[in-house]
Amino acid sequence: MPQRALAEKRPYLVASIVAAISYYVLRDAYISGISLALIKGAAIAFLAAYALSRHRGRDGRWVAAVMSVAALADVVIEFAPAGGGVLYFVTLLLAAGLFLTHRRAGTTATQGITAAALLLLTPLICWSLSQEPRIALYGLALGAMAGSAWISRFSRYHVGVGAVLFVAAAFLLIAQMRFLPHDSAAGWFIWPLYYCGQFLICTGIIQTLRRDHQA
Repeated sequence: MPQRALAEKRPYLVASIVAAISYYVLRDAYISGISLALIKGAAIAFLAAYALSRHRGRDGRWVAAVMSVAALADVVIEFAPAGGGVLYFVTLLLAAGLFLTHRRAGTTATQGITAAALLLLTPLICWSLSQEPRIALYGLALGAMAGSAWISRFSRYHVGVGAVLFVAAAFLLIAQMRFLPHDSAAGWFIWPLYYCGQFLICTGIIQTLRRDHQA
């Protein structure tokens, strides 16, 4: 799709991508913390607006709620890490609930094993990286989100991969907080992995919902 057509038909996606790139470019520049945090939150908030604009049913509102809480968490965590962590925990539970209401009719053994691995290994890795129960609990919610995404009826190569990217971003963030230098190369990948994960999750769900509506 040409860029002009994308901007006309998917303006919220274009705005989201612009905000995401702007945050990545400006985060080391001289800009106030509040302004930078708002740009960061806007990247995901525009995904919520996209969800509402493309599907007005209950599930579209559910997706928008997931993205809205995540956007708020992106802002709050810059000033109150504990509060931001609670909001991320809520958005993971909301996402897992959505995926579980859309379970795949037939799940293969491989898919089930992958989902179980995401559910069980994610909190274990979070614990090994942090040695903190609260982060392991967050990892359990993260694993539940990723595992339920993998066995949902949404595309695994879209929504499932997005959930795995979200998990990878969390692992890097925890590692950076605990033992990696803050200027390490890991910091270059956290935001791109997180944003791409959210982008794939949101657009993948909405595409499936719209296809169902049109069928």
